[in-house]
Amino acid sequence: MKIDLTGKRALVCGASRGIGRATAVTLAESGAEVIAAARDEDRLAELLGHLATDADQQHMSLPVDFSDRQGLVEALRKALAPGAIQIVINNSGGPAAGLASDAPPEAFEQAFRQHLVADQVILQALLPSMKECGYGRIINIISTSVKEPIAGLGVSNTIRAAVANWAKTLAGELGPFGVTVNNVLPGFTATERLEYLFRLRSQNSGRSYEEVRDEALAGVPAGRFASPEETAAAIAFLASPAASYINGINLPVDGGMTGCL
Repeated sequence: MKIDLTGKRALVCGASRGIGRATAVTLAESGAEVIAAARDEDRLAELLGHLATDADQQHMSLPVDFSDRQGLVEALRKALAPGAIQIVINNSGGPAAGLASDAPPEAFEQAFRQHLVADQVILQALLPSMKECGYGRIINIISTSVKEPIAGLGVSNTIRAAVANWAKTLAGELGPFGVTVNNVLPGFTATERLEYLFRLRSQNSGRSYEEVRDEALAGVPAGRFASPEETAAAIAFLASPAASYINGINLPVDGGMTGCL
């Protein structure tokens, strides 16, 4: 099956690196016009040079800080100016690692703004055009922690679960309009974020980076970490017309790591 997103415009948040970057590349290769959003302008400029382009695709970068609500609103107006956006990939860097009991209240507030509040701002800006054309795909890149909380990621576990339940609620509200809302739950994926988490575990435990990495790898039935492109492939499918009857799900892309259904 060939995924064809020709004629669709996709907003990819957190597109400057990792899974977000791979998703932007994959959606462009599938024919979508990509609006790549992130804070790092230099990385966005580099990404645009790697996106597949034909006569019908006019990709654009959108420098924005997702914790800045007014700045996000203004950026979305700019993104909508050339036309409607049918696909939204909500993806933002995870909160700092640490125990939930040690996290200051401000850490939860900041994460809530950067993730769920930003997602809601994006939804309300783009939903009218999705309803009008009868096609919408809202895909949230969150974490397997919504099924099994991950030790040492207290703030992240909390916020990711909030986003998952927000999405499930929206799936019921928006399904009648041809708009689906789904969550992709990456497992261990070879990104800068994973390296940061392993190095932090190494520092906190006194073990070597290699020991921490190998311990994590031993828990993955697939026997390896995912590439960002593998997660992007699942996202592209959910964004496509082929996934029109898939709505309100949590899709782990984790090599079988998650121990529950």
